Amino acid sequence: MFEPQYSISNLLLSNIKRITEIIADLNSRSFSGIVLAELEKRAREISAFSSTSIEGNPLPLTDVKRILKTRPEHIRDSEREVLNYNKALVDLNDSMKNKKQTFDLPLILKIQKTITQDLIEEYRSGKLRQEPVFVNNPKTRQTVYFPPDHLEVSGLMSELFDYIKKNKSRIDPLILAGIFHKQFVIIHPFIDGNGRTARLATKVLLAKMGLDTFNLFSFENYYNQNVSKYFEQVGLLGNYYDIKDYIDYTSWLEYFTDGIIDELLRVEKELKRETLSSKQELENYHQKIIRYIEKHGRLNARGYAKLTDRAKSTRSVDLKNLVGLGVIEKFGKGRATYYKLRK
Repeated sequence: MFEPQYSISNLLLSNIKRITEIIADLNSRSFSGIVLAELEKRAREISAFSSTSIEGNPLPLTDVKRILKTRPEHIRDSEREVLNYNKALVDLNDSMKNKKQTFDLPLILKIQKTITQDLIEEYRSGKLRQEPVFVNNPKTRQTVYFPPDHLEVSGLMSELFDYIKKNKSRIDPLILAGIFHKQFVIIHPFIDGNGRTARLATKVLLAKMGLDTFNLFSFENYYNQNVSKYFEQVGLLGNYYDIKDYIDYTSWLEYFTDGIIDELLRVEKELKRETLSSKQELENYHQKIIRYIEKHGRLNARGYAKLTDRAKSTRSVDLKNLVGLGVIEKFGKGRATYYKLRK
């Protein structure tokens, strides 16, 4: 039975409170579809770059952006890694939006299969490992960790999912997600792709438990800023069987929540900057619409025709653009349609 050891330290408690405050603030405000779409694209670029970079992929962010935009036919393994990771992000985001995603072992296998497609042998892709693995120090190439025997992987994964399911209404979601992330890396259930799968699966788990910024969020970025510290916090040194009863998750949970705060603050700053930029780009006729609604409470198409000499088709586009920017909202249908400022 999996029962992780950890303490609710002052730092961990403070981090959880801070994260709750930031999320509540973000959820209380509305942002335009244009702004959110742009940030979603950036988050995918940063995530694909950072998560593969953590594992040693040499491609710079500029190349990652180019690859995701052009999707070349003839690619190297380093480029395939980026495209695979991006595909996993897109697939998971779509399934989260449709609320069709169950957090279980089949999901984990699907993620690992997507990110390792055409990079490892097919019989190892989307399958729990059937052989021993060793974790080496990326600098010295010396073995630093011996994970559990492959015969125990299936049982350990079942215990981990049982723990998450049993405690999802009893333990703070941030703590549960952090425990899942570290224990997954400790088990090392795959021959390859363990880190990338762990980070993607943790994103899904956070979203399932209420941290609904999945498509804007890239905590891989935080880990990639200091890869050595990430490996130090998430990994173990030695033989699993010698240390499994003495693992304390507290330090990792503090680091894990530090990373979420760092990323949420980045998202919050970008949302503010993009929203301000979008509103500064409004034309005079847009400003005229806003001032009228501020004074009279609402505006319909007939009313806008009296305010401007712009063509009818253009007036429709003006109103549609303001709706897309999240400045105004549309109510009613047909001739009864009217617009009000978005709250």
